[in-house]
Amino acid sequence: MFSFTDPEFVRNPYPQLAELRAESGPVWHEESQLFLAAKYKDANQVLRTRTLGRIFSPRTPSADWETFNYLHSDSILDSEPPKHTRLRSLVTKAFNPKRIEELRPNVERITEELLDQIAQKSAGQGHFDLIADFAEPLPVMVISELLGFPKSDEYLLRPWSQAIVKMYEPSPTDQEKAEARQASNEFASYVHQLMVERQKNPGSDLISELALVEEQGEKLSATELIATCVLLLNAGHEASVNGFGNGMVAALERPEQLAMLNSDPLGLAGTAVDEFLRFDAPLHLFERTATEDTEIGGVVVPEGKKIAALLGSANRDADIFENPDEMDLTRSPNPHIGFGAGIHFCIGAPLARMEMTTALPLLITSHPNLTLVGEPVRRPTFVLRGYESVKVTS
Repeated sequence: MFSFTDPEFVRNPYPQLAELRAESGPVWHEESQLFLAAKYKDANQVLRTRTLGRIFSPRTPSADWETFNYLHSDSILDSEPPKHTRLRSLVTKAFNPKRIEELRPNVERITEELLDQIAQKSAGQGHFDLIADFAEPLPVMVISELLGFPKSDEYLLRPWSQAIVKMYEPSPTDQEKAEARQASNEFASYVHQLMVERQKNPGSDLISELALVEEQGEKLSATELIATCVLLLNAGHEASVNGFGNGMVAALERPEQLAMLNSDPLGLAGTAVDEFLRFDAPLHLFERTATEDTEIGGVVVPEGKKIAALLGSANRDADIFENPDEMDLTRSPNPHIGFGAGIHFCIGAPLARMEMTTALPLLITSHPNLTLVGEPVRRPTFVLRGYESVKVTS
């Protein structure tokens, strides 16, 4: 059985994931102590089965991990009903499709600003970094504006986020654990200060609205509000950065797909973004815990044991997708589960999709001759799959 930390597996997990899908059902993975659901039908069932809960196990000693723990236990992502129902209801009153669509002009403006900066940089260097100069700053700037973070502090957010999300990988090092604790403390303290300010002087930002939102007498507690803001930043931009970067690299490596995108960037934006998310998923593993003995794909997951939906594997399942190992930017329908499914379907999915479908045609129109410069540099992680650097020229 493969190891999640094997550099060769991280570089290209798909051949071994295909071998997993050839099994009759979920397979026990001794190293991670997880059942692995690799087939689409099994992974989808894992995400939708109520006896498989998203149950957060607090890290110990609790005094060292206090902030990290509440950022998860009080978030939508790591809660189950009835708490999850209450949190999601409150958050979606402020963070809803209407609010997201109203952000589109901001996304267009920020994209144009980044493209102007890229034009200046390219004029001097002859190339730019698709991740550092475009895919990474765009969603961070969008969510920063949404939450009302001062522009001068935007540079703090991505490092905090990257330190925290390294804890989602199978075997974080002691240094990564220490960095995650520090980032959690600093990020939570920063958001708490903003929350206190907005409670006294509310604005039109999302923190102000979350502080005021109420339903049937229920409001978000301070830790729930902080956890929500941190989750929106972390989950909200990781999917966009990695989904966009993974998809663009795959398209740049396939001239016929890139030519098709160049021929109609606006018309193809919707199907292209969904294919980006399917073909090389930004999130590969989402784990759940059995609250009672639960059967998935003919395999019983005993109470207390964990099972992981392998989203990237599910999105390459030939039972669901024709020619699954080929990129097709016109693919439709495309029922990928890159954003999850069930009650934990990503709350930030509409924002991520809107960002990517807005930014992609603007990028392609301004740079119709994008070409890779050298070999893209992968992040050394499996669960959150993406690139550290993608040098391109136009």
